[in-house]
Amino acid sequence: MDREKRNAADLLVECLQEEGVEYIFGIPGEENLAVMNAIADSPIHFITTRHEQGAAFMADVYGRLTGKAGVCLATLGPGATNLITGVADADSDGAPLVAITGQVGTERMHITGHQFLDLTKLFEPITKRTKMVMRPDTVNEVVRLAFKYAESEKPGATHIDLPVNVAKMEVADSERPMHKKIPPKEYAELDTIQDAAGIIFRARNPVILAGSGVIRNHASKALTDFADQLKIPVINTMMAKGAIPFDDKYSMWTIGIPQKDYQNKILDEADLVIAVGYDIVEYAPVKWNAKGTTDIVHVDMRPAHINKLYQPEVEVVGDISDSLIQIGRRVKRDTEPEKALQIKQKMVEEHESYAEDDAFPMKPQRILNDVRKVMGRDDIVISDVGAHKMWIARHYQCYEPNTCIISNGFATMGISVPGAIGAKIVYPDRHVLAICGDGGFMMNCQEFETALRAGTPFVTLIFHDSSYGLIKWKQMDQYNKSCYVDFTNPDFVKFAESMGAVGYRVEKAADLVPMLQEAFRQTVPVIIDCPVDYSENTKLTAHLQELMKADE
Repeated sequence: MDREKRNAADLLVECLQEEGVEYIFGIPGEENLAVMNAIADSPIHFITTRHEQGAAFMADVYGRLTGKAGVCLATLGPGATNLITGVADADSDGAPLVAITGQVGTERMHITGHQFLDLTKLFEPITKRTKMVMRPDTVNEVVRLAFKYAESEKPGATHIDLPVNVAKMEVADSERPMHKKIPPKEYAELDTIQDAAGIIFRARNPVILAGSGVIRNHASKALTDFADQLKIPVINTMMAKGAIPFDDKYSMWTIGIPQKDYQNKILDEADLVIAVGYDIVEYAPVKWNAKGTTDIVHVDMRPAHINKLYQPEVEVVGDISDSLIQIGRRVKRDTEPEKALQIKQKMVEEHESYAEDDAFPMKPQRILNDVRKVMGRDDIVISDVGAHKMWIARHYQCYEPNTCIISNGFATMGISVPGAIGAKIVYPDRHVLAICGDGGFMMNCQEFETALRAGTPFVTLIFHDSSYGLIKWKQMDQYNKSCYVDFTNPDFVKFAESMGAVGYRVEKAADLVPMLQEAFRQTVPVIIDCPVDYSENTKLTAHLQELMKADE
């Protein structure tokens, strides 16, 4: 093809540049050759991955950390279907992402064809918008639409399907990218501000439930100031870790593990829940308002979800920071939440009791205590999904927003290693630690080669128990036995070395801190194999059951 003639693929890449795209994660294929050729002639960096799911997870975490849509690319058929889990994760968790797929030519779509799937239908349930480019002169509109919807509140995934023949069609010189426009902030109505202030003033035991919207909308400082000013305890969801510094007096840490915990005791005492940036996908209302008797004030960029157990007395819809500032100006509270502060003291004492526990295999509480010692205030943990995620939620505390990334909308295993690549690309000067179980690690371990090639030296800490630990935990809780959850593993140290990375194995509890410190000095990716004592899982269940009975 004559490269002097611009085609639809060239225009697509020009549009991506206009949107500020710096990286695309994916795998080339026959049906997107024209797009790959255009990318090669552009300043955009293409990160070739070893599986399309890994590409989607990299784009997912990139979008979550930057607020700009991460972009992933695959060919048609199996390449496109391999993207689906990561795309669904981004859409559920509120991470802006644009997925681009190749497709058969339009002349083949009316018949059964090799690798043909109706991808717009396939992606429809897991994206905010999915569009096929049917004409070359519509590329600019389709791309602008994809990014606008991906990045608008609530962020999520969108999809562009580009048939191979359309990609190669010539476009007129007059066809140019559409300019990206940042919409103005929207502010809450004054009457809702005043109504919320009145309800909060009258409440005896208000509690703030902070969700991921606080992080996305950069409202952490406003939330912290609001809580400190009005002396209201704050409980955050897993995806809102760092929304308020964990060492703030009114931070009551994280809620979200399957069992009822200290935070549930605080919520049970509340006569008002101020839900700030809260999304019901993070932690269902039935888990904290089962009787539907707690009054709710909803503060967010979007109106409240429809749910029988989430019916706010007032909805304050607009810029979250401004809403909190405006409400705070109209409320005065001098009463300390004594019972909540007493509960927090018990939490602190319990957590600190594991700091010097030298048992081996290591207890998850001690592991995470040691991790916190090594990680800086703004360093980043990427949590996989499994039993370790519950312990991270409960025991790894954060000072800053976006320093602990947990998938808890879609809750997808396999996200940590590719997600850490995305995080390290965004923040090359920060320590990035992927924490995963051995089950989750093996789902996308092939991306270690991608990490080495991309020059992203993060550390992976594997909680090694040769089992799908979270499922075993649930089986033991419900049936007092487990089945079909155990497996064997490769030698993770040799695995790391075979990839050109560095591997370590923890052999006693005292090893972990110096091992982590040494690992972060490496210039290549590192794996730390850490045997974990997951008998602590069922012990935690029993402990929390006793905790809940104590007040009955």
